Amino acid sequence: MKNKILLVGGEPNSINSEIIYKCMKKISSKFKKKIYLISNYELIKKQFALLKFKEKLIKVKNPFEITKKNGLKIIDINLKFNDPFKVTTSETSKFIIKSLNYAHKHALNKDVIGLINCPINKRTLNKKEFGVTEYLAKKCKVDKNSEVMLIMNKKLAVCPITTHQDIKNVSKKVTSEAIIKKIKRINKWFILKKKKKPRIAILGLNPHNSEYTKNSEEIKIIIPTIKKLKNLKINLHGPFSSDTIFINDYKKFDVIIGMYHDQVLSPFKALFQYDAINMTLGLSYLRLSPDHGVASNLIKKNKASSESLQKCFDFFKNF
Repeated sequence: MKNKILLVGGEPNSINSEIIYKCMKKISSKFKKKIYLISNYELIKKQFALLKFKEKLIKVKNPFEITKKNGLKIIDINLKFNDPFKVTTSETSKFIIKSLNYAHKHALNKDVIGLINCPINKRTLNKKEFGVTEYLAKKCKVDKNSEVMLIMNKKLAVCPITTHQDIKNVSKKVTSEAIIKKIKRINKWFILKKKKKPRIAILGLNPHNSEYTKNSEEIKIIIPTIKKLKNLKINLHGPFSSDTIFINDYKKFDVIIGMYHDQVLSPFKALFQYDAINMTLGLSYLRLSPDHGVASNLIKKNKASSESLQKCFDFFKNF
């Protein structure tokens, strides 16, 4: 069973069915047999029909079910809808929670290699958990502040210390404990999986690092924490100013640590666009997702890029 991959269909009101279809057309029939889509059978059937996509759909009960038929296997999750691209928020929320819980259960039991979740609108998930990273971390009982959102490709990885936080709350969430836990986890992962000790850069929180003024987060928290991590023989450099490091200096590092989401994700996406995957470190299993949102403005236009989802599948091929 360990060669199976669970693909959570995610947000119904999105480009997800489009990018799934495009990836199914690119991957080999042998690899397709490993993929089990967790979604609603009728939803995918009707969305594909509206998009004029032709793909054999096979309804299965669970990832243990083996079929000789060649097509997209769907584990059917209950969902009530009229328009397949205009599902109500309440129905979507229940559907997404059920889908994630189903994938989590089988991944936790080691029934599969891991899971990929397609983009999800954070508002329909759970107001308390903010995003899938935090939701699954709580399900896996990960130590507080130690789960890692790692956005990466073959050239660079970035990680925000705070993930799906409003800017007004960021400074309260930037703590020495969080920085230490996340950087130690990233360092360990690179050593185990990449067989290398990563060069890590860390950014300050404020513009120009507040010029290191007395009561700044750089002086009170970030710089003392860097010293502690260096004492652990972690190859850490900084703090750097976020307005300049992505011009050229980022090429000197394997990982760049930012204090908040857009501080590192915005420049990363400007540099690499869809050439990236989102990985959560700290879970009991491998979890990936495409590095973009639901793109509701592109629904039914057949213009969405499937590159990031394809990168997720490529990662599993080599895992």
